[in-house]
Amino acid sequence: MISVEEALKRLLEPLKPLAAEQVALADAFGRVLAEPLIARRTQPPAALSAMDGYAVRASDVASVPARLRVVGSVPAGQSYARAVNSGEAVRIFTGAPLPAGADAIVIQEDTERDGDIVIVRQGAPKGRYVRPAGLDFVAGAEGLPARRLLTARDIGLAAGMDRPWLMVHRRPRVAILSTGDEIVMPGEPIGPNQIVSSNSLALGAFVSACGAEPLQLGIAADTPDSVRHLAEGARGADLLITTGGASVGEHDLVKDSLRADGLELDFWQIAMRPGKPLMVGRYRDTAMVGLPGNPVSTLVCALIFLKPAIERLSGLDPVAEPPVTARLAVPLGANDRRQDYLRATLARASDGELEAKPFEKQDSSMMSLLARSDCLVVRPPNAPAVKAGERVTVIPLGGGRLAL
Repeated sequence: MISVEEALKRLLEPLKPLAAEQVALADAFGRVLAEPLIARRTQPPAALSAMDGYAVRASDVASVPARLRVVGSVPAGQSYARAVNSGEAVRIFTGAPLPAGADAIVIQEDTERDGDIVIVRQGAPKGRYVRPAGLDFVAGAEGLPARRLLTARDIGLAAGMDRPWLMVHRRPRVAILSTGDEIVMPGEPIGPNQIVSSNSLALGAFVSACGAEPLQLGIAADTPDSVRHLAEGARGADLLITTGGASVGEHDLVKDSLRADGLELDFWQIAMRPGKPLMVGRYRDTAMVGLPGNPVSTLVCALIFLKPAIERLSGLDPVAEPPVTARLAVPLGANDRRQDYLRATLARASDGELEAKPFEKQDSSMMSLLARSDCLVVRPPNAPAVKAGERVTVIPLGGGRLAL
């Protein structure tokens, strides 16, 4: 068995970001930039008023009260054609361009109006309430770097930069192949020795949450021909995921069936729990990850291995996030040689500290406990026993863009 760290390194090393494609800005949310975002315009394009009030010369209101003649009005979207001379003011509204000659804005709350005369009660220094040209960005400036996952605020910035189209990395296509005579899809007739499959649907949802496109290949029977036949559907995919058939046993056929049809196996079996029988290789020209059949093992391995693989294909640079720790609510015994991922609840204690409480049962078939979990408590290989109140590393499961 190899370590989780070594397995992840060997999985990611051969993966490269997918080619770029052009998409409309309205469809770019959640995509990864393939090139820097460059502004096509200066924002604001000219000096603008930041408030409703009067455009004036600062020197005219250095001493107050000051009486100025109102010579015009300029709402947002229009402009004042003449220059503002000494002793003059122009009524102006937020977002309107500053008239030539003016260099400050007196807000309307600091004035009184008497016909075409405005009485300024509070002066304004040069530049007060003026947004200079290029305050936000200038044409040609880089707004966002390449390999950035586009958020809603990024879409707003791109729109302001007048970028109706963006170059982004193509979404990975992830083929999902389930195996086993014993499983059927929800709603199908269930035989006396069969169970309802959850893996393919859960993985499909997980793949979508990671920003990739799931391709459901169906459920292969426990025969080499059936496995190879459905695996043909992975042609053109960027990643093939299988579930089941990855552990030791005469009924686990995926490895042997696909090896006879082009599978090059890199490694098999990882020192982790749940998820020991995980295999990684290439099936023809497609990267492949063989996940265990137990549903909890499948999703824990998806979080640890599949998510980083999709991110790498999507063009994201790996970012080492600081570990999240929590206080243990219960004691834990010493760990064995496998890295353990314990399903647990996570809550704020009365003193405000995050407190993790692993479930007493950790069977890898119990989806109900995984659904109730808020985090995974990570136990390194050969970790000593820990008492309640000690801190442990956790992987939060809920919230954000991706919730397992």
